[in-house]
Amino acid sequence: QVQLVESGGGLVQAGGSLRLSCAASGRTFSPVTMGWFRQVPGKEREFVAAINWRLGFTVYANSVKGRFTISRDNPKNTLYLQMNSLKPEDTAVYYCASKQRSGSYSDSYDYWGQGTQVTVSS
Repeated sequence: QVQLVESGGGLVQAGGSLRLSCAASGRTFSPVTMGWFRQVPGKEREFVAAINWRLGFTVYANSVKGRFTISRDNPKNTLYLQMNSLKPEDTAVYYCASKQRSGSYSDSYDYWGQGTQVTVSS
């Protein structure tokens, strides 16, 4: 089993920055891809960014491209999301996810964290 624990969320003013972390553990942790998603109450979960765990290739949603950066620290089994130039519409619960198989970056993830709240005030 794999456990994912997010941290780093909080309240920030528009234009500010936050850095989310996702610490992974478990004997079977061996991802092909890890990603960040977000969800606002009453709306579907939205893909934000993903990274190939071994090679470091990245993919971003158009809404965050140029403002967010996904990265990983393989020895520490930790995933990051640096969020700059935050906007009120970035307000959501942010989840990290791990995928053990190859395929689409935006779906079919195997493990999920509990989420961390990000609130951007105008």
